[in-house]
Amino acid sequence: MVSSREIVLVERPVGAPTPAIFALRHVDVGPPAPGQVQVRNEWMSIDPSMRGRMYDRKSYVPPFQLGQPLEGRAVGRVVASHAPEFAEGDIVGSGLGWREYFNAPASALTRLDTRGMPPRAFLDVAGSSGLTAYVGLFHIAGLKEGDVVFVSSAAGAVGSMVCQYAKLKGHKVIGSAGSSRKIAYLKDELGVDEAINYKAEPSLTKALARVAPDGIDVYFDNVGGSHLEAALANANRFGRFALCGMISTYNLIEPAAGPRNIMLAVTKDLNLRGFIVANHRQHEPAFLNDIEKWYSEGKIKRKETIYEGIESSVEALINLFEGAGIGKTLVKIS
Repeated sequence: MVSSREIVLVERPVGAPTPAIFALRHVDVGPPAPGQVQVRNEWMSIDPSMRGRMYDRKSYVPPFQLGQPLEGRAVGRVVASHAPEFAEGDIVGSGLGWREYFNAPASALTRLDTRGMPPRAFLDVAGSSGLTAYVGLFHIAGLKEGDVVFVSSAAGAVGSMVCQYAKLKGHKVIGSAGSSRKIAYLKDELGVDEAINYKAEPSLTKALARVAPDGIDVYFDNVGGSHLEAALANANRFGRFALCGMISTYNLIEPAAGPRNIMLAVTKDLNLRGFIVANHRQHEPAFLNDIEKWYSEGKIKRKETIYEGIESSVEALINLFEGAGIGKTLVKIS
């Protein structure tokens, strides 16, 4: 029997999540049953998609249940195994974050081949963040020679990877972010060609036109709202948009108005395509081969915003929606 702590959802949010809708619960975790594995989580990912699961509505993943621990991607270590597939000490990935210890069937775990990278990299550059960027840029947007690429939330976990991939392939990259610190990161560390602090611009559409006088060919959307409108206004004919997320709308109480200039998608013959990375896992082997090579060659940079302890995870989630971090937001659990 081990003592564990977990974060429970006690109330569904109205608008932005607040600390009051979560609770820290102490539980005892017994030994694993036959066919089960006991895992001590070491690192946990904080992702914008968690907000959608707080609604009680049908979606591509089930909603979080009140009174139950939240779920999210995590990396941990096997401490006891009653399943032949896993041994004590194995490093594993799971969707059972937001808790210190847990028992689960072997089918709920993935043994990680770290490929020379830190285990927690499989929550960001070698995990879903990196794969989302890879699928969206290369397969949804279909990056082509000579494309000018615009990325919103470019200093975030996914956006920063999109910027790096596009630069690796020799493209002009324009990133948008919401602080001077993030702009410096994009320019000085990631080497983007132009970076827009959208909070300092009276018109994002005009700012994008200024730095992309010949228009954009690819837009990777993490934000929606005014960013999507700006991209539509500045898109070249036959431009391709990878619609990954629209974080500007996640905490709205009333539905957001659609882009006022959506008709440009017709007149410019644009391709706007949304995607969920879980539906594109067939690209994961090629992604892992590429990321291993690029990482070993020093061509991929990792930036993390790290919180310490399971008790800090709610703060980490709230700060994510306030745009406080750079790169991947992680919680170090143990």
